[in-house]
Amino acid sequence: MRRGLIVGAVLLVTVAAIAGITWAFTEGNRLPIRVGLLHSQTGPMAISEQSMIDAEQLAIEEINAAGGLLGRPVIGVVADGKSDPTTFAQQAERLISSEKVDIIVGCWTSASRKSVLPVVERTDHLMIYPMAYEGLEISPNIIYTGSVATQQVLPALRWSYDTLKARKYFLIGSDYVWPHTVNAIAKDALKGMGAETVGEEYCAFGTSDVKAMVAKIQQVKPDVVLSTIAGETNLAFYSTLRQAGVTPDQIPVISCSVGENELRKMDPKDLAGHYSAWGYFQSVDRPENKEFVRKFQAKYGADRVMNDVTAASYNSVRLWAQAVVEGNSIDLKTVKLFLLRQSLDAPEGIISVDPETQHTWRPFYLAKARMDGQFEIVWSVDKPIRPSPYPITRSVAEWDAFLQEMYMRWGGSWVNSNAMVRPSSPD
Repeated sequence: MRRGLIVGAVLLVTVAAIAGITWAFTEGNRLPIRVGLLHSQTGPMAISEQSMIDAEQLAIEEINAAGGLLGRPVIGVVADGKSDPTTFAQQAERLISSEKVDIIVGCWTSASRKSVLPVVERTDHLMIYPMAYEGLEISPNIIYTGSVATQQVLPALRWSYDTLKARKYFLIGSDYVWPHTVNAIAKDALKGMGAETVGEEYCAFGTSDVKAMVAKIQQVKPDVVLSTIAGETNLAFYSTLRQAGVTPDQIPVISCSVGENELRKMDPKDLAGHYSAWGYFQSVDRPENKEFVRKFQAKYGADRVMNDVTAASYNSVRLWAQAVVEGNSIDLKTVKLFLLRQSLDAPEGIISVDPETQHTWRPFYLAKARMDGQFEIVWSVDKPIRPSPYPITRSVAEWDAFLQEMYMRWGGSWVNSNAMVRPSSPD
């Protein structure tokens, strides 16, 4: 009897083990693949970042409608960075350690990305960054799907120099790493073109107090203002500029941060006639873009608009999904390997991940704001522009030293904690 009980117990254990193995290869493998969506849902950047979440969720919904990935559904796990770099780092840590996400797509500001970077590097995780930014960075744990300055700012300067005959430029921005770095790159380029930087001003991140900045523009009377003001401050800047009587036919502003989402929250009279430079606009005349707009508005409402970061966020999830399918795995190292060989016929045109820099070849469009809340494309580059994260005007070591000096000057932060508007002499 004892022998029979032992044999029976062994059989039960064996059956349970087989059942467990069977579950692991069936039900277990249908557990959701988890995508961390790390963006600001609150704070001054929420005006810009909500559309990123919406675009990423749309891409995930389309993936699931087509059967998911590797026979498994995909879910988006949303985390609120609250427009604060420290919170972004904390939420990245939570997504990785507690939520066990298989990839992170996230961030808008470079300050938030720079805060998240050491988290994904320390944990050897992977993030896709869908925002246009300054460059001067290549991390083994980040794939960059937005434009760098050489794909966004430099074409805009060349167009304004050639078409508007601009020779005097005034540079403005929010007081953190992206605007300061973009303006350093712009000043190098303007000097090489034979143009002049006649002023440089910064305002506190999220502020609405821009009167001193506008007064300085009135005083200097540049041919063009290049703006890297981020988030809600744009509403105050363009309104104050118009109230001061500065019109786009007198002094046009070329923004590297204002898109359709920001435009729809402004009084159209404030922005109409000014310009923006991006890798995508909703008005891009391509069948792929018209289908993207149709699907997005069908899900979120006919009044919703798309902008560059909307498209880049949507593309990021699609590129990742292609890599998962081609590599037949969600293993991070495998996914990264296959991400570096992905291309996509995207809404804005053909985009490709550059395996050397981990940045993306992208188109360029220069557009003028209209009274109806949309942009009219006035110039574009025929082919995707190669990403060059480190502009050749300085060595990599010199650019790294530039960033480090700024970081140390701000007390170990990527945002100027003093948050003061201050002029800077041209280089």
